[in-house]
Amino acid sequence: MPALKSYGGQSMVAPLRRVLLCPPAAAGWGLSPRKGRWQELGFFHEPVIGIAETEHARLRQALESAGCEILTLEDAEGLSLDAAYVHDASLLTDFGAICLRMGKPARAAEAAAHRAFYEAEGIPVAGVMEKPCSAEAGDIVWLDPATLLVGRGFRTSAGGIEWLKRLLTPHGVDVLPAPLPHGSGPEGCLHLMSLMSMLDEKTILVDLPLLSVETVELFRARGFRLAEIEASERATLAANVLSLGNGRLLAFEENPRTNARLRKMGFEVITFPGAEIGINGGGGPTCLTRPLLRA
Repeated sequence: MPALKSYGGQSMVAPLRRVLLCPPAAAGWGLSPRKGRWQELGFFHEPVIGIAETEHARLRQALESAGCEILTLEDAEGLSLDAAYVHDASLLTDFGAICLRMGKPARAAEAAAHRAFYEAEGIPVAGVMEKPCSAEAGDIVWLDPATLLVGRGFRTSAGGIEWLKRLLTPHGVDVLPAPLPHGSGPEGCLHLMSLMSMLDEKTILVDLPLLSVETVELFRARGFRLAEIEASERATLAANVLSLGNGRLLAFEENPRTNARLRKMGFEVITFPGAEIGINGGGGPTCLTRPLLRA
């Protein structure tokens, strides 16, 4: 079905039509100065670009097979290894892209790279977040086209949430805060999307023990069905699953028990290996993709 627009879709679950990727080479995974900072960035070990490229190619193949048009973010000055987690530096709305201000200092250059990409593609930039506010899109989830849930944690500040409210309220979008747990602290930061993924309009995959009571009560009040991950797969990012639309999900093959639960619920679960490209740096399938158009 041909897209009528090149961007938009205030949803986490509508069919994914266009998506932006940042291959590991573009994020400098093969460059000594950048990969030498792996400990500073919170990776478990120094990246192995050959394995990462193979896994990223599997991701790309899965997206293409699902009918997605893929665009690529090119290397730019100041990017770090984390640029491969291309989801985080911007947010798409029906009226344009929002370039965020990253809460992780090492990722400060990413928003400018995203802005340059959008301008080159003719996608309007609806807002650019600046100091002292911060927000990362890993903390931002569309519950429906008029409701945005935003995690308040180490990477997304209270000021960042208020900034999003001021920008989005005139467009009819309700911005709701979601308190996040301390976890292991700022260096081992948990994004909201580390703890939940929208599977369809009424189903959410959750890491229930780590969600706040306030957030769980919100989900239940709105009638969402909650599917819990296998607890033993928390460290391999089982709660981070990308909806491709129409009941199709993209997940890491390293989480077989959670994936089996989702299949029993009637979802089609497509898997790819993510040990190097994802789990090593703490990014799941959603983190590796920046949806540009859902329709």
